[in-house]
Amino acid sequence: MKKIAVTGGSGKLGTRLVNELQAQGYEVVSLDQKRSPQLRCRQLELDLTDFGQVAAALSGADAVVHMAAIPAPLGYTYPVIFANNVVSGYNVLEAASMLGIRKVVMGSSESSYGFAWAPARFSPDYLPLDEDHPQLPQECYGLSKIVNEQTAAMFDRRNGMQVISLRFSMITTPEEYSRLAINEPERYKHILWSYIDIRDAVDACVASLKAEDRGAVCLNITSSDTLSDRETASLLKDYYPDVVDLRSSFQEREAIVSNRRAREVLGWSPRHSWSDERKNGEDVDRHS
Repeated sequence: MKKIAVTGGSGKLGTRLVNELQAQGYEVVSLDQKRSPQLRCRQLELDLTDFGQVAAALSGADAVVHMAAIPAPLGYTYPVIFANNVVSGYNVLEAASMLGIRKVVMGSSESSYGFAWAPARFSPDYLPLDEDHPQLPQECYGLSKIVNEQTAAMFDRRNGMQVISLRFSMITTPEEYSRLAINEPERYKHILWSYIDIRDAVDACVASLKAEDRGAVCLNITSSDTLSDRETASLLKDYYPDVVDLRSSFQEREAIVSNRRAREVLGWSPRHSWSDERKNGEDVDRHS
């Protein structure tokens, strides 16, 4: 595996992923609607909803990381969001299958469970939230992620393609931690106070590329702690008292969305926390 195609290479996660793959010695080509001055790899501008363009762009690649998508049910009409995300995902997988590419990593989302954007709010059936929990979106974005995951499973059944779908929590950068409302639990209630440091998200993508014989799997990519300065048990008592099926004792600030399966399947684990970054910032201020 020498050449990796990254769709959405100009994006927030894509840019860091491309740079990391190059640092590890891979040849990378970025496929996106725009070029980025931050990238030092070959860049192809294309429309991922056009199958011919996708097939031509993936030619010669050994693996694909598909990160390009409209990232939320915002900014576009719902039919546009759904069609763009689903058709792009299908085209990448169909082209990879046609070209004999055996490994694809797909960017999915924790939004597929339905809590983040639900017009009619509801609570989880049980906690911690793992990959077996029902996916119950009420909007087009979460639904598009489920369709892509099901499409990935179809290609695994068809020809044994390994497709690892990563259900990312809210992706954050170290620069953003100082601006996050850690002491306002209401702010992040509907994402279950879950997040993932962008460096850990990059590591999960790389680990997925290196994994072998995994078939089509879906994995939560989330931190091991919550995006709150309160203890998890207190958060659940105040904001989700109706969830009575608790399958963990939730010590201190233990995450409510489980990353256990990703740790087992990928040999990956998150290494960064907002609390570490804030502590480091405070130490710098104290000694400056």
